[in-house]
Amino acid sequence: MAWLLLTLAIAFEVTATSALKLSNGFTHPGWTLTAAAGYLASFALLAQALKLHLDMGTAYAVWAGAGTAAIALIGALLMGETLTPLKIGGILLIIAGVVTLNLAQTT
Repeated sequence: MAWLLLTLAIAFEVTATSALKLSNGFTHPGWTLTAAAGYLASFALLAQALKLHLDMGTAYAVWAGAGTAAIALIGALLMGETLTPLKIGGILLIIAGVVTLNLAQTT
């Protein structure tokens, strides 16, 4: 259940960050409210995942890392941002770090 909550927290955080970009500096009320609600939901779900005894370091690394990688891909695919080989390498390093933390938790 903790991992499901963490996955939902990541989805809300990615949605909120995308809405933040679309809010154009808080000038579009709908996107601004979506961003605020998304961040609130994300933190609430992250808190509940931690309450269910997920390791704090692992949970935060997965939440932040997966969100960062997803936002980089969304930026490139949907918002016209560039995705250079260096950025792709960074995303792969994030994924490797998250996998390593998860493996370390099980040993």
